[in-house]
Amino acid sequence: MTARRFLIAAAFLAAPLMGTVQPAIAAPGIGHTFFMRGSVVDVSGKNLVVCIGWADGAEAGQVLKVYRNVSRPGPRSGASFTRTEIGTVRIDSTLNDHFATASPLTGSVKLHDIVELERPVR
Repeated sequence: MTARRFLIAAAFLAAPLMGTVQPAIAAPGIGHTFFMRGSVVDVSGKNLVVCIGWADGAEAGQVLKVYRNVSRPGPRSGASFTRTEIGTVRIDSTLNDHFATASPLTGSVKLHDIVELERPVR
């Protein structure tokens, strides 16, 4: 198959998919959804920035639990980390779809800790 025919065939096959592609601003990307969501991404004194925003249902005033992944000593069969609750934070304001500012209420929150928005049970 010539290069030109290959490109035409590839464009023809990809055309139906082009309508399903959404801009990054419309939906959280894979990095936000699976890797960053809930991470404490900045700590400046008592001011925090967390990776939870409008797209996650975050609103000012919500109180979130804070967790830290702690390495477990001993033999490494199964998970070698445990998730330990270390405090709470309150969302001060949502910045956009992905981020919010927060203030610590209890515990000592550090960079890379995880905050979790409690979802209502339906």
